[in-house]
Amino acid sequence: MTTPLLLSSGALDPVGSAARTPVISAFLVFIGLCLLWVFTLASQDDHPENLHIADRSLSPVFNGFALAGEFMTVVTLFVVSGAIALFGYDGFASAVDSVLALGVLLLLARKIRAGGHYTLGGLFSLRASGQGPRTAAAVVTLVITVPLLMVQLRAAGISAALLIGMSSDAAQVLCTVLMGCLVACFAGVADLKGTSFVQVVKVPVTLVTLAVVTLLGLRKFSWSPGALLSAAVERSTDPDVYLRRGLWAHTAGLGPLNTISDHLVVVLGTAMMPHLILRVAASRNGWCARRSTSIAVGLTGAFYLLLIATGFAAAAVVGSEVIGGVDANGQTAPILLASGVLGQASTARVVLITVMACVAFLAVLTAVTSVTFAAAVSLTRDVLARTGRPLTEQGEIRALRSVVVALCVGGLTLSAAVHQYPVEFLVTFSLSVAATCVFPVLVYSFFWPGFNGRGLSWSVYGGLFLCTVLTVCSPIVSGTAYALWPEAAFDWYPFHTPGLFSVPAAFLLGWLGSRRPPRRAEGAPGRAASARVRG
Repeated sequence: MTTPLLLSSGALDPVGSAARTPVISAFLVFIGLCLLWVFTLASQDDHPENLHIADRSLSPVFNGFALAGEFMTVVTLFVVSGAIALFGYDGFASAVDSVLALGVLLLLARKIRAGGHYTLGGLFSLRASGQGPRTAAAVVTLVITVPLLMVQLRAAGISAALLIGMSSDAAQVLCTVLMGCLVACFAGVADLKGTSFVQVVKVPVTLVTLAVVTLLGLRKFSWSPGALLSAAVERSTDPDVYLRRGLWAHTAGLGPLNTISDHLVVVLGTAMMPHLILRVAASRNGWCARRSTSIAVGLTGAFYLLLIATGFAAAAVVGSEVIGGVDANGQTAPILLASGVLGQASTARVVLITVMACVAFLAVLTAVTSVTFAAAVSLTRDVLARTGRPLTEQGEIRALRSVVVALCVGGLTLSAAVHQYPVEFLVTFSLSVAATCVFPVLVYSFFWPGFNGRGLSWSVYGGLFLCTVLTVCSPIVSGTAYALWPEAAFDWYPFHTPGLFSVPAAFLLGWLGSRRPPRRAEGAPGRAASARVRG
C-alpha cells in the first residue's frame, strides 16, 4: 500500500514562524564555523600520499571513529529512520543489513591493507597488469559515486527547505544548490586527515543527539518502550502489517527471493564502497585495519540502534501519515520528531531543532566529501596519472582538486535537474554495482592465484551490464506507483534489486574468463602478483 500524502500546513512547517529566525541564524553560524574549521584543517602538504591516506599515520582508535562516521551519512540518518517510521519491520531490516556490512568489511580488512594499495584500481591490479584493471576500477567508482552524490544532495535540500518552512520544489532545489556549493567548498580543500577530524567529531555529536531526541520521545509515554511501540503501531498507516514484512510498497508482493536479493545487495554493496576501502587501506598495518574496523562495528551498531529507536519514536509522536505527508519516503522524520517532543514555545525546542539541523549538515558535509574525495583519488591515481605524460606531485594535487570540484558540480547539477523525480532507487543501483563489480573481484584477487586480467574484465563489465539492464527492467523504474516512470511498463525483471543474479554471475564470469588459456603477457605478472598477495 502507499503512504497517504497529507500536506497539512502544520506538517510542512515543523519549526514554526516564531522559532524559524533563531534556528536559521544558529544554523548559519554553525555552517560558518564548520567551513572555517575545514579551511584550518586543510593540508598544505605537497606530497600526494599525505593528502590521500594521511601517510598512514592515523591511530586505530581515531581511524575507527572516522570509519564509523563514514556510515553516518545523511541518507542513513534520514532514510533509515524514515523507513522505520513509515514501514516498521521493513525499515528495521534495512538497518540490520547495514550493520552486517561492517562484518564483511572486517573479514577483508587485513587483506585490503596487505594489498598495499588504497584505490580500487590498485587492488584490481594485484592479479592483472596493464591499464585495463585500473580503467575498469575508475568506471566502477564513477558509477557508484555519482548516484550517491545526487541522492545525498537531494536529501540535504529537502531537510534544509523544511527548516525554513518551505517545501515547494523550487525551495528544495534552491536549498540543494546552496548546500551543494557549501559542500563543494569543503571538498575542494579537504584531505583524508582533515575529513577524519570532522568525522570523529560527528560520531559523538550524532549519537548524543539521537539519544536525547529518543529519550524525549520516550518521556511522552511515561518512559515505557512498550507504550511507545504500541503508539507507533496505532499511528502507522496499517497497524496490522506495521511489525510484519510487506508494508513497504517497493517490496510488497515480490516474495522471499526478492528479500534475499535485497539483503545481498545492501550487505555486500555497503561493505565495498570505495571511500570505505580507502579508509581501511589508510591504516598503519593489517592489525590496525582490523582494530579500526572492530571499533567502527561497535559505534555503528549503537548508531543504528538509536536510528531504529528514533524511527519508532517518530511514528509514535508525530504519526506515519504526517511524516509521509511531508515526504513520501519519510526523510524528514528526525526533524519532525525533534519538533514534536517539546512544547511549541520552548527555548529547548529551538535548541533541539537547531542541533538536529547541524547534525544533518555535518552528515551531508562529511558523506559527500568522503565519497567525492575517494572517487577523485581513484580517477587521479588510476587514470590521469597513468595516461599521457606522467604527472608531477604538484600536478597530481592540482588534478585531484580539479576532479573533486568537477564531481561536486556534476553531482549537484544532476541532483537539481532530477529533483522532482523519485530517484532514491539510485542508491540501490550504486549498492548493486558495488556488490557485483567490486566484491567478486576482491575475493578472487585475495584468495585465488589463478585470477587474471581477462577474468577481471569479464566480471566487472559483465556484472555492470547485468546491473544496468536488470535495474532498468525492474519495478523501481517502471510499472509501479513508486517507479521512476509509473505509466510505462517494461518491468519484466520481477525483483527490486539485481543482486540475486548479478553477484553469482559476476563470480561465474570471473572464473570463466580466468580459466581460458592466458595470454603470454599475463602469465608472469599474474605469478608475481600472486607472490605479493601471499607475502
